[in-house]
Amino acid sequence: MERASESRLSERTIETEGFRMQPVSEEMLKQVEDMEAPGELLALYWLETDFEAEGKKSFYPVETLCLTKEKWERVNGWDTYVKACKAIWNDLKYFPVPEASNHPDVSVTFENSWMFSRSYKGERGHEGTDIMPSRDKRGYYPVVSMTDGVVSQKGWLELGGYRLGIETENGAYFYYAHLDSYAEVEVGDYVHAGDLLGYMGDTGYSKKEGTTGNFPVHLHVGIYLTLNGKEISVNPYPALKYLEKRKISCVY
Repeated sequence: MERASESRLSERTIETEGFRMQPVSEEMLKQVEDMEAPGELLALYWLETDFEAEGKKSFYPVETLCLTKEKWERVNGWDTYVKACKAIWNDLKYFPVPEASNHPDVSVTFENSWMFSRSYKGERGHEGTDIMPSRDKRGYYPVVSMTDGVVSQKGWLELGGYRLGIETENGAYFYYAHLDSYAEVEVGDYVHAGDLLGYMGDTGYSKKEGTTGNFPVHLHVGIYLTLNGKEISVNPYPALKYLEKRKISCVY
């Protein structure tokens, strides 16, 4: 039985749908919500639960999970796999939309929309999470960096409108799309978690730069990894739930 379970780990595990969904039960989220670098623990959790496969136990005490590390680190693929988990989770510091200290009625919501259908430019799956504001007002909600990192992409994309891409020290790429405007950041700049990136908007869905109004104001967050030159998208929703209580407070 142990060898059968270990077969779920290989050099290609991070390409599987289970890994890309990043499933974290509410019970497990409560265990890691106060941890600063939960990547390795979640790596063990997913292997033990087979990425929360149907019928698998979805809660393991931290102490129990830690005891499984010696087993998994002997399996081929562990180093690649745990590095990917740390890349996604260990650099997370702040929720990307601060709370308004002067307007308690101003808020945002988000749901797990991973691979929901999108139809612009043909049918495709939604590779991200949309953060929706209570006020549909472009240029009003500030957007801050979730992590430390280097700005590697800035400018217009047909789908993403005005976007920024930030590469973290551990190797993940965080993508912020549909911005209304940018803060004073340029490609090559090092940003700290919590630094202002720009303001939420409704840009995109057009080849014409500056197009707005094709959908409600929101922030699209994406997280990507690169394996052997191939870009792999992962579900940002669990990471955003982890950060939901880690909000910067500012005056809007």
